[in-house]
Amino acid sequence: MEEHDSGGLRRALTGRQMSMIGLGGAIGTGLFLGSGLAISQAGPGTIIAYAVCALVALVIGWALAEMVVVHPMAGAFGAIAHTYLGPWVGFVQRWTYWTIQVIAIGGEVIAAGIYVQYWWPSLPLWLPVVVLSVVMLAANAAAVSFFGTAEYWLSAIKVAAIIVFILLGLVLVFVGLPKAPPTGLANLTAHGGFLPHGISGLFLAMVFVLFSYIGTEVVSITAAESADPVRDVPRAVRRMVLRLVMFYVLAIAIVLTVVPWTAISQEGTVTESPFVRVFAGAGIPAAATITNFVVLTAALSSANTNLYLTTRMLHSLARDGYAPARVGRLNRSGVPRDALVLSALGLALAAILSVAAADSAYVALFGVSIFGALVVWILILLTHWKFRRTRRAKGLPDSPVRLWAARVTVPLAILFLTAVMLSTPFIDGLQSAWKAGVPFFVLLSVAYLIVRRRRITATAPETASQDSADRE
Repeated sequence: MEEHDSGGLRRALTGRQMSMIGLGGAIGTGLFLGSGLAISQAGPGTIIAYAVCALVALVIGWALAEMVVVHPMAGAFGAIAHTYLGPWVGFVQRWTYWTIQVIAIGGEVIAAGIYVQYWWPSLPLWLPVVVLSVVMLAANAAAVSFFGTAEYWLSAIKVAAIIVFILLGLVLVFVGLPKAPPTGLANLTAHGGFLPHGISGLFLAMVFVLFSYIGTEVVSITAAESADPVRDVPRAVRRMVLRLVMFYVLAIAIVLTVVPWTAISQEGTVTESPFVRVFAGAGIPAAATITNFVVLTAALSSANTNLYLTTRMLHSLARDGYAPARVGRLNRSGVPRDALVLSALGLALAAILSVAAADSAYVALFGVSIFGALVVWILILLTHWKFRRTRRAKGLPDSPVRLWAARVTVPLAILFLTAVMLSTPFIDGLQSAWKAGVPFFVLLSVAYLIVRRRRITATAPETASQDSADRE
């Protein structure tokens, strides 16, 4: 049976806004600063890594669209998992997603504060972090249509910057400029070849690149507030995925063609960004300042979208009885205000830890984020498998949106994500994934058992009273 319950949320988002919100969540600061870790592993072959991971993101995004068109309800994939895989999965998936996105918001807000310091170095970091956080809270506390408009324009700046970057890069590669002769394609095979570290280096690069696509599930969460989910969700998913593929793959290809990969793999600051190299090579003055503005916008857009996501996940959990009931209440604008406040507290904690305990607590949070993202994606694909199987068994019609070759693409995507998960303990920088992720899921499972027992205890007197009334 199709469910179209929005949980009281207002259906006010347009298709254009949904597409941009999806891009806002998926394109953060990583693209603009260059994925140095991935490039150091695969060199120019990182282009292949981005293309392969884009296919995995496409499978996840299209599987979600297929389910959400049938069930455009609050909580999106978490609520759908609750329906098809059971309440434990729905509980774990939604709380996990809330946690990893809160961690991401904390990191993005700190990054945004650092970018503001580029212009005003004497500012204490906490000041821009607090100011920007308040601005995001205000945008999320307003009506969802206002949030959609704000995110549309923030994402539009990122998209415009990437398009300009790609066009300038193509000119530098094939035509050249008065002070910059065309680079040609030599950088793709120089300095050790296209795959300087072989297939193993390519796989390691894919592990790092995969996390660039976190956020492709954003569009499914907007479905509960879409004016026309059946029409807008598949359209938004198609636009978002195609733009992600074009932006990521083409942008990285331009970077690796214009700049030797051996130089990019050592990049790390805003002023050394590959984007700066291309803008400077094109003779554009103040290239670093322009890039700093763009990455600031990227950080704010990503954090703004993720705050929206965490708020809606808490609202969904409260409606199913797995978070305090007041967290699910809506204000006059149709926004779950208390869920927003709780998400903001998590944002504040993540931001503080990222500064004060970067070598201990925040490393553990990073591990939870990596492990959690992989688990969430795998559960999304397992939910899709059960979704199709259940509807077929009940003789229900197919979804208006169908993932192509799902019998092959879904198992392959699950296999790939599982391989990445199993490899993280052996990859520098990702060892904390299992060490922090497994205890986190154990704690979540214990929390689920406690909450479930309390729910059963709370409903038992009502059931007994109803039975007594029936006997009378």
